[in-house]
Amino acid sequence: MSDMAEKDTATPPYRLDDQAGFLLRRALQRHLALFARAIPELTSMQFATLAKLAEAGALSQNALGRLTAMDAATIKGVVDRLGKRALVQTENDKTDRRRTIVSLTEEGRALFEALEERARAVTAETLAPLTESEQAMFLHLLRKLT
Repeated sequence: MSDMAEKDTATPPYRLDDQAGFLLRRALQRHLALFARAIPELTSMQFATLAKLAEAGALSQNALGRLTAMDAATIKGVVDRLGKRALVQTENDKTDRRRTIVSLTEEGRALFEALEERARAVTAETLAPLTESEQAMFLHLLRKLT
């Protein structure tokens, strides 16, 4: 048997619909559409920023970007937009003036708390096609990939 014939039987054809990245992107698009419908007040990245600050307290902008999986330019833009809405405040670090510290304002904390249940519902709706044990396994596997 020639190498070409052997390859044809050993390797199935490339199908985009079977690729991990494509499927992850489709799932993310579905989740983001659910999020936008349920929480029109904020983008998902803005909400993630408020959520991380509510969870961790004041953080350097750099650390906040790392913890929310945003690059430096993206987190700066998100913080700037949230700051213009008085949802976060920034100040120079007292020990390193090059470092910007970001914290929630009272308005930011109140908005996060008002939206938290809707965000939980978005996660539940995103995962709804899966059984409870599949949901737990899916989240476990996603954590392994990140």
